[in-house]
Amino acid sequence: MAQQLLSDVTVLDLTWHISGPYCTKLMADYGAEVIKVERPGEGDPARRMGPFLGDDPHPEKSGLFLHLNTNKKGITLNLKSEWGKESIKRLVAKADILVESFTPGVMERLGLGYEVLEQVNPRLVVTSISNFGQTGPYRLFKASELIHNGMGGDMYSCGLPEREPLKLGSNVVQYQSGTMAAAATMIAFYAARYQGVGQQVDVSIMETQLGTIDRRAPQLLAYQYVGEVTPRNDPRRRMMYPYGIFPCQDGYVDLVGGVLFWGRVVKAMGLDPEEMARFGNPLGQYNEELREEFYNNYWWPWILDKTKEEVLAATQGAKLYSAPLNTAEDLVNDPHWKERGYFVEIDHPAAGRLTYTGAPVRSPSWQIRRPAPLLGEHNEEVYTKILGCSKADLVRLAERGAI
Repeated sequence: MAQQLLSDVTVLDLTWHISGPYCTKLMADYGAEVIKVERPGEGDPARRMGPFLGDDPHPEKSGLFLHLNTNKKGITLNLKSEWGKESIKRLVAKADILVESFTPGVMERLGLGYEVLEQVNPRLVVTSISNFGQTGPYRLFKASELIHNGMGGDMYSCGLPEREPLKLGSNVVQYQSGTMAAAATMIAFYAARYQGVGQQVDVSIMETQLGTIDRRAPQLLAYQYVGEVTPRNDPRRRMMYPYGIFPCQDGYVDLVGGVLFWGRVVKAMGLDPEEMARFGNPLGQYNEELREEFYNNYWWPWILDKTKEEVLAATQGAKLYSAPLNTAEDLVNDPHWKERGYFVEIDHPAAGRLTYTGAPVRSPSWQIRRPAPLLGEHNEEVYTKILGCSKADLVRLAERGAI
């Protein structure tokens, strides 16, 4: 197996749910030795979050957990026990990075705050991921994707103007903050490696959103410079046609037409430019009164007669911004991703052989070395080889609830 970029980096992973585990997954997939620490008997709460393979809510069959924890080694450890606290310190002495996503103050109450760990390993980078940061009035607030969207200004501009604001789907905030946490961690790691001094990286999930371009930055700039509060705009509002999501023979396509692209629309549809000049022109001028005539006499007969593939060939051939609205099945079977080898298959001892998303950034250094760990799968390896415990010690520790 080829040497990976982070093969000489050891990461102690004290994270759970989504943001923190995605941060450490990125490091693990590019070669880091990541040791994931889970609570004995229960493990990461993500093990109890779906979707589940075969709708079986088994802790080893959570698709979310399997995805977020590839290439990690897994151990169980009770951080509230004295042996657990001392074990973390011993592991820290041999680690380069520790990532945790507890509520601010938890690590300090455990006697494992940065000031303590710094004494054990002065070159250690500690990344602390929390909802609102380690300091400030909101530091102990609970939050979710909905809360981050609402407080971050994103939701205020989403939805219909006469209705309540709406949140966009999925856990975008969690994955985006995990990505930014990984980048910040690696910057701090290389500073520690070349300067010989570690540091604590304070990642506020909310603050990773406030500065992003995903509507928030433009909104903040608009308010800063002109005092404008971005309104909710009606997505049904009149725009240069054709523009939006349209049905076709086997699904839907998304298209940006009109305005400066009117000539490309005409070309894609194989129409006569002179005949279509009465509807619009490349200068962005168009005749609103002829909208329904264009759709009824030209657009609908053209697009409803075609498959997604045929629409894409015509519109992309005319250099129009367009794309099919894919299902997960469409993506997995798409010839483009197949040729690039994006999706990968991984064997897991409990879940079996499944298809996973691949490298977010293409590099020979990205490799799948092992599936997500079973709960406590690497206890014996880590505790005997790194901490020098005997197998008899492990039995006694398990009986005491320490591991």
